[in-house]
Amino acid sequence: MRPRDHNFFTNAGMLTLCGLLSGVVVAAAAFPAAAMSGLAAKAGSESFAALPGELKKASAPQVSRMVAADGKTEIAVFYDEFRSDVPLKDISPNMLNAIVAAEDHKFYDHNGVDLKGVARALVSNNSDSNDGQQGASTLTMQYVRMSLAYSAQTPQEVVDATTDTPKRKVTEMKYAMQVEKEMSKEEILQGYLNQAPYGNGSYGIAAAAQVYFQKKPKDLSIAQAALLAGMVKAPTGFDPTTSVGYPKALQRRNWVIGNMKDLGYITPEQAAKAVKEKLGHTVKRTGNGCAAVKTNSWGFFCDYFYRWWMGREEFGKTEFDRERRLKSGGYRIKASLDIKSQKAARDNISEQIGNKDRDALLLAGVEPGTGLVKTLAANRKFKLDDASNPQNGLSSNPELKKKGVRASFPNTTNPLLSGGGDIHGYQAGSVFKIFTMIAALEKGYPLAYPINTVYQYKSTQYRDSGDCAPYWCPRNASQSEKGPYNMWTGFGSSVNTYFVPLEERVGSDSVIDVAQRFGVQFREPGDASRAKNEAKTWGAFTLGVSASTPLDMANAYATLAADGMYCEPTPVEQITTMNGEKLDVGGKHCTRATSPDVARATIDAARCPVGDQAQLGSCGGHTTAGVARGVVGHPIFGKTGTTDGDKTASLIIGSSSIVVAGYLVNPEYQNHPYQMRHDVVNPAVEKTMRDILKGKKKVQFKKPAGTKISRGEQKSIPGVKCVSLAAAKASIEGAGFTATVGSEVASDCAKGQAAGTEPSGQTIKGGFVSITVSAGAKEDKPGNQQPGNEQPGTNPPGGGQAGPGGGGRPGN
Repeated sequence: MRPRDHNFFTNAGMLTLCGLLSGVVVAAAAFPAAAMSGLAAKAGSESFAALPGELKKASAPQVSRMVAADGKTEIAVFYDEFRSDVPLKDISPNMLNAIVAAEDHKFYDHNGVDLKGVARALVSNNSDSNDGQQGASTLTMQYVRMSLAYSAQTPQEVVDATTDTPKRKVTEMKYAMQVEKEMSKEEILQGYLNQAPYGNGSYGIAAAAQVYFQKKPKDLSIAQAALLAGMVKAPTGFDPTTSVGYPKALQRRNWVIGNMKDLGYITPEQAAKAVKEKLGHTVKRTGNGCAAVKTNSWGFFCDYFYRWWMGREEFGKTEFDRERRLKSGGYRIKASLDIKSQKAARDNISEQIGNKDRDALLLAGVEPGTGLVKTLAANRKFKLDDASNPQNGLSSNPELKKKGVRASFPNTTNPLLSGGGDIHGYQAGSVFKIFTMIAALEKGYPLAYPINTVYQYKSTQYRDSGDCAPYWCPRNASQSEKGPYNMWTGFGSSVNTYFVPLEERVGSDSVIDVAQRFGVQFREPGDASRAKNEAKTWGAFTLGVSASTPLDMANAYATLAADGMYCEPTPVEQITTMNGEKLDVGGKHCTRATSPDVARATIDAARCPVGDQAQLGSCGGHTTAGVARGVVGHPIFGKTGTTDGDKTASLIIGSSSIVVAGYLVNPEYQNHPYQMRHDVVNPAVEKTMRDILKGKKKVQFKKPAGTKISRGEQKSIPGVKCVSLAAAKASIEGAGFTATVGSEVASDCAKGQAAGTEPSGQTIKGGFVSITVSAGAKEDKPGNQQPGNEQPGTNPPGGGQAGPGGGGRPGN
């Protein structure tokens, strides 16, 4: 800005004279007894020209605001000092006039220093009649003092900028005259009003207008502006919310109004009206941080954001630096939280379980292809329990209860959904089987790959110390789960003894590698050690014994919906500085976790557990979430999970646009003796998905290219109609298949002979072929086939291309 014309102190000699005079006057004001002593002489004789004159422009701490994905709903604010700078055009003229009337009547006439005012203050402040309403510092000098304090780099520099000494006063004077050369009066007023403290946690005029009157600074009335201008001198002493401060604040306000009238800023009529305006006794402070979110259910998301910020080195080398930047940098943070999705999750949780329940129902939602975290909800109040009046009872964990440790319900600030601190996660059970399926598909095993399962499987590859030692002998949930299964039917019915031998074939280390690529964190130290040192022998990994969080698993399944692209979960869409600069931090950061065809094939099989229909094969069964497709009303995929003894229950459901993972757990007592119920977690996840997708276009999942990844290498099945069972079995096994004898069917073949096969025509090379047994001759009908004459390429109901087990069996 072009320097303004000055007619006062136009040369260095006059500046020096000003320095000498100011030094003496200030010394006398501060130390009356020594006005003519060596102290005053020293202060006055110091070379004025040698004092610094270039004022460092440092921004005062600004509040950072986080808004939701809609760009307008405020979630939380973070600050050390509650302040948001505003331009002069957004400040009421009443406020500009009031601050001049309160602090510096000659503001528009002087060049930064009012020597008459200094002398007047000296006389007034040393007289018995001093009313404390006259000061030596101009508004420009006060602005300099605040700027020096905010630009200080050390505690000593803060002391030097604020301690009342002659040297500080002289320094302020020189800075003030230099500021007046570089800034207009309007710019100085703007800087002053934005930096000044107004009490009750408000700094700057925008904060003060909000705290005291819940309005914008441009809307301040004469009386309101006069109150705030009068408080700058002593915010605590003139605090209208205290019994002592209220009468002083009222008197000070009316004094400022009188000055505004005397200076011609307002008419006598306006002054009389303003004096009659009632002064309130209360203020409305703005809460700080995640404990003061606008809606309590947003607290877990806010806490996730805060922990995310504190872990980013882009915001500072140390956690102290990062927190200071968040609380003073004036950032505008557009978060990923979707208000509609969050409300749906919280409402559906509340339908199933209360805040005071010992068990926590946790729902996390992630957008595929971006990693944007859309919802984090729990049946908990996000708040610290009041130690003086606790609402939380004793812990449900007997060991902790003995020690008098209180529970984490209904109040907690623990990161239950995202992990961190002491929260390592929870065993989620069979939702981890998806990683084994992905690993198998990556190694060339097709969806139709058959395994002839048994109720209890003896693994010689993985060892255990249990009742089957030294072998590991996992069982299925039901004794009816045995026989041929493939990936569609095995995943659909969650057959343990399908996935354990499948894991043996691909290697548990490969399965763990897939999980890591899909973002699973090993926060629990024991899990981390096994993943690193025992990956080849960790057979139980496929059954979900590793701790995970709902956010981990929602994002892992979202990777499939994103065609195999893993995107780091993030709580922000955009961070903008107070200068309007958009930061390249927290945006989409994605890497390929698996191929698009593997992702698409996996989704096809994962449609089975949740009651949807596979496009490439036949499901033949589903888990306890079999009604999910009907509830959601959109194409979906997903999986239920249960651990040993039903200590946790989980459900993940995904679409092309959102994935929601729900866990029902006891965070403080995971090895409890009771059962978690899917009829609690399942409806919450299903209805949340329904509500989020309501009104949105139904999007079908993409198919992989070709059929090899689904059907594998197909081979024709020999015709065996009306031959002996022994001959049929020999023929089928001679063709490279595994033959089994199935059920009896009506046939025109002799009783006990082979009536045909299931499937017929073709099936996967090396697959299972079931021989149907004739129950006896039946009446001839047109089109009956002759022995050994099945039509190649025909399939039984349900689609024989699914391979053995394609007909399926009831789900668990």
